[in-house]
Amino acid sequence: MRRSLLLISIMFFSLFRTQAAPLQVGAPAPTLSAIDQDGKPLALADIYAKGTTLVYFYPKAETPGCTAQACSLRDSFSSLQQDGLQIIGVSKDKPEAQKKFQARHNLPFPLIADTDGKIAEAFGVPTTLGFTSRQSFLVKDGKIVWMSPKAGTSNHAAEVRAALEGLN
Repeated sequence: MRRSLLLISIMFFSLFRTQAAPLQVGAPAPTLSAIDQDGKPLALADIYAKGTTLVYFYPKAETPGCTAQACSLRDSFSSLQQDGLQIIGVSKDKPEAQKKFQARHNLPFPLIADTDGKIAEAFGVPTTLGFTSRQSFLVKDGKIVWMSPKAGTSNHAAEVRAALEGLN
């Protein structure tokens, strides 16, 4: 009986989870276009062309972990930007929610409203119950050069800084 309940639970939750293998180091970075927090198109290839780019995925704007993650990057933005790093946040939130999140926390980088999940799918980032998993990717010269399958929250900027130092 217990085993049957476990199997039913696994089957039930698998219906609500997409599982794809995240892009690995060396893979070409997706070059899709998406809508940012202002409802304007943003081409990933254009951002990559400006330098090394962090594409970080988070489950939902204004939740504690996602806020800590975004604020960690915000607080280190100047020093990361001096190293030539571009930052893009991605979640399934609508542009209006992304705009409020950006404004409320003074986030100096664009947020993609991946409402259809195409950006997450292209990067191989799984979703559970409609929420994108917390993962991060560094893109350099059109290729994935680092990825974190379990990106941190309040220490995310430090993780990214260490990854950048490892590239040099």
